[in-house]
Amino acid sequence: MSIPTGLKGRADSVVTEQNTAQAACSGALPVFGTPFLCALMEKAAWTSLVPYLEEDQGTVGTKLDISHDSATPLGMKVWAESEVTQVDGKRIVLNVTAYDEKGLIGKGTHERFIIQNERFVQKAQRKLEG
Repeated sequence: MSIPTGLKGRADSVVTEQNTAQAACSGALPVFGTPFLCALMEKAAWTSLVPYLEEDQGTVGTKLDISHDSATPLGMKVWAESEVTQVDGKRIVLNVTAYDEKGLIGKGTHERFIIQNERFVQKAQRKLEG
């Protein structure tokens, strides 16, 4: 099954103490942290691709170029959306955007690659060998 251009994904969350800039050590303020914005964008992307992969396949993020344009306070709902814009063999490029209840909070592009799960993990584990 091939991944279609235009495929969309979405991931939702709520800003809590656990996903603030303070919690990520990326800042001192109790607002939605940029590392968590990145993770939400990646989740929207990778979960949208899963139905199009073989059972032993996954995807890994290799590039994320985003802006975080607006702060979101505790208690507010946030969500990210992704859309596949290019499929080049195992390489997938997506536009990603994020919103809170008041509007756009971030946007950019994200690149993922299709991998064989077991082979990928084995390669990573080899770094532990002497």
